[in-house]
Amino acid sequence: MADIPIRCFAVSVVLLRVVDGQSEVLLLRRNHTLVGEWCQVAGAIENGEKAWEAALREVKEETGLACNRLYSADICEQFYEADRDTISMLPVFVGFVEPQAIVVINHEHSEFRWVSFEEALTMVPFAGQRHVLRHVKAEFVEREPVRHLLITAAGV
Repeated sequence: MADIPIRCFAVSVVLLRVVDGQSEVLLLRRNHTLVGEWCQVAGAIENGEKAWEAALREVKEETGLACNRLYSADICEQFYEADRDTISMLPVFVGFVEPQAIVVINHEHSEFRWVSFEEALTMVPFAGQRHVLRHVKAEFVEREPVRHLLITAAGV
Protein backbone atom coordinates (compact mmCIF):
# COMPACT_ATOMS: atom_id res chain seq x y z
CA MET A 1 0.00 0.00 0.00
CA ALA A 2 1.48 3.33 -1.11
CA ASP A 3 1.01 6.56 0.78
CA ILE A 4 0.44 9.95 -0.80
CA PRO A 5 2.66 12.48 0.97
CA ILE A 6 1.20 15.66 2.40
CA ARG A 7 3.45 18.69 2.11
CA CYS A 8 3.22 22.16 3.57
CA PHE A 9 5.71 24.34 1.72
CA ALA A 10 3.87 27.59 1.08
CA VAL A 11 1.33 30.07 2.41
CA SER A 12 -1.77 31.74 1.00
CA VAL A 13 -2.85 35.26 1.97
CA VAL A 14 -6.23 36.88 1.42
CA LEU A 15 -5.68 40.65 1.46
CA LEU A 16 -8.61 42.84 2.44
CA ARG A 17 -9.33 46.54 2.47
CA VAL A 18 -12.48 48.38 3.46
CA VAL A 19 -13.70 51.15 1.15
CA ASP A 20 -16.87 53.07 2.03
CA GLY A 21 -17.84 50.30 4.46
CA GLN A 22 -17.44 47.55 1.84
CA SER A 23 -14.75 44.87 2.05
CA GLU A 24 -12.68 44.23 -1.06
CA VAL A 25 -10.31 41.38 -1.86
CA LEU A 26 -7.07 41.77 -3.81
CA LEU A 27 -6.63 39.33 -6.69
CA LEU A 28 -3.48 39.04 -8.80
CA ARG A 29 -3.27 37.68 -12.35
CA ARG A 30 -0.44 35.16 -12.63
CA ASN A 31 2.40 35.28 -15.15
CA HIS A 32 4.34 32.04 -14.58
CA THR A 33 2.49 29.04 -13.18
CA LEU A 34 -1.25 29.05 -13.85
CA VAL A 35 -0.69 31.80 -16.42
CA GLY A 36 -3.62 34.19 -16.71
CA GLU A 37 -5.47 32.86 -13.66
CA TRP A 38 -6.59 35.14 -10.82
CA CYS A 39 -5.27 34.19 -7.39
CA GLN A 40 -4.65 35.59 -3.96
CA VAL A 41 -1.10 36.19 -2.70
CA ALA A 42 0.80 32.91 -2.28
CA GLY A 43 4.38 31.82 -1.97
CA ALA A 44 6.94 29.45 -0.57
CA ILE A 45 8.09 29.37 3.04
CA GLU A 46 11.86 29.91 3.13
CA ASN A 47 14.28 28.01 5.37
CA GLY A 48 14.05 29.14 8.98
CA GLU A 49 10.94 31.20 8.31
CA LYS A 50 7.69 30.89 10.23
CA ALA A 51 4.57 30.64 8.06
CA TRP A 52 3.30 34.07 9.17
CA GLU A 53 6.71 35.58 8.34
CA ALA A 54 6.45 34.09 4.85
CA ALA A 55 2.96 35.57 4.55
CA LEU A 56 4.17 39.09 5.36
CA ARG A 57 7.21 38.75 3.08
CA GLU A 58 5.15 37.43 0.15
CA VAL A 59 2.62 40.26 0.54
CA LYS A 60 5.47 42.80 0.41
CA GLU A 61 7.22 41.09 -2.54
CA GLU A 62 4.11 40.51 -4.64
CA THR A 63 2.14 43.71 -3.92
CA GLY A 64 4.42 46.22 -2.17
CA LEU A 65 1.82 46.39 0.61
CA ALA A 66 2.31 46.15 4.37
CA CYS A 67 -0.46 44.62 6.48
CA ASN A 68 -1.62 46.65 9.47
CA ARG A 69 -3.19 43.45 10.90
CA LEU A 70 -2.44 39.83 10.09
CA TYR A 71 -4.60 36.91 11.19
CA SER A 72 -4.45 33.19 10.86
CA ALA A 73 -7.54 32.41 8.79
CA ASP A 74 -7.99 29.19 10.81
CA ILE A 75 -8.20 27.24 7.55
CA CYS A 76 -5.84 25.57 5.07
CA GLU A 77 -6.05 25.67 1.32
CA GLN A 78 -5.52 22.11 0.13
CA PHE A 79 -5.16 20.51 -3.28
CA TYR A 80 -3.69 17.49 -5.02
CA GLU A 81 -0.70 17.99 -7.33
CA ALA A 82 -0.56 15.22 -9.93
CA ASP A 83 2.99 16.00 -11.10
CA ARG A 84 4.32 15.50 -7.56
CA ASP A 85 1.65 12.97 -6.49
CA THR A 86 1.25 14.91 -3.27
CA ILE A 87 -1.44 16.68 -1.33
CA SER A 88 -0.41 20.27 -0.64
CA MET A 89 -1.73 22.12 2.38
CA LEU A 90 -1.18 25.85 2.68
CA PRO A 91 -2.01 27.74 5.86
CA VAL A 92 -4.17 30.72 4.95
CA PHE A 93 -3.70 34.18 6.45
CA VAL A 94 -5.89 37.26 6.27
CA GLY A 95 -4.15 40.60 5.95
CA PHE A 96 -5.84 43.98 6.32
CA VAL A 97 -4.35 46.97 4.48
CA GLU A 98 -5.20 50.65 4.32
CA PRO A 99 -7.81 51.51 1.66
CA GLN A 100 -5.54 54.06 0.00
CA ALA A 101 -2.44 51.82 -0.03
CA ILE A 102 -0.78 51.63 -3.46
CA VAL A 103 -0.34 48.17 -5.00
CA VAL A 104 2.92 47.59 -6.86
CA ILE A 105 2.94 44.12 -8.40
CA ASN A 106 6.14 42.22 -9.14
CA HIS A 107 7.16 40.15 -12.19
CA GLU A 108 5.06 37.18 -11.01
CA HIS A 109 1.84 38.98 -11.98
CA SER A 110 0.52 40.94 -14.96
CA GLU A 111 -2.27 42.88 -13.23
CA PHE A 112 -4.26 43.26 -10.03
CA ARG A 113 -7.82 44.08 -9.06
CA TRP A 114 -9.60 44.97 -5.84
CA VAL A 115 -12.98 43.25 -6.10
CA SER A 116 -15.99 42.32 -3.99
CA PHE A 117 -16.15 38.81 -2.54
CA GLU A 118 -18.96 38.05 -5.00
CA GLU A 119 -16.81 39.03 -7.96
CA ALA A 120 -13.76 37.23 -6.56
CA LEU A 121 -15.78 34.01 -6.36
CA THR A 122 -16.40 34.22 -10.12
CA MET A 123 -12.76 35.02 -10.96
CA VAL A 124 -10.70 32.40 -9.10
CA PRO A 125 -10.32 29.08 -10.94
CA PHE A 126 -10.33 26.53 -8.12
CA ALA A 127 -13.06 25.31 -5.77
CA GLY A 128 -10.53 25.36 -2.92
CA GLN A 129 -9.98 29.09 -3.44
CA ARG A 130 -13.72 29.73 -3.42
CA HIS A 131 -14.03 27.72 -0.20
CA VAL A 132 -11.30 29.87 1.41
CA LEU A 133 -12.92 33.11 0.22
CA ARG A 134 -16.33 32.11 1.60
CA HIS A 135 -14.71 31.22 4.93
CA VAL A 136 -12.81 34.52 5.11
CA LYS A 137 -15.96 36.51 4.30
CA ALA A 138 -17.94 34.67 7.01
CA GLU A 139 -15.26 34.86 9.72
CA PHE A 140 -13.48 38.17 9.03
CA VAL A 141 -16.08 40.39 7.33
CA GLU A 142 -19.53 39.32 8.49
CA ARG A 143 -18.36 39.01 12.09
CA GLU A 144 -15.55 40.41 14.20
CA PRO A 145 -12.45 38.21 13.80
CA VAL A 146 -11.64 36.00 16.78
CA ARG A 147 -8.92 37.90 18.64
CA HIS A 148 -6.93 34.73 19.28
CA LEU A 149 -6.26 34.48 15.55
CA LEU A 150 -4.47 37.86 15.46
CA ILE A 151 -0.75 37.33 14.98
CA THR A 152 0.78 39.77 17.44
CA ALA A 153 4.32 38.44 17.03
CA ALA A 154 4.21 39.89 13.52
CA GLY A 155 4.59 43.39 14.91
CA VAL A 156 1.86 44.66 12.61
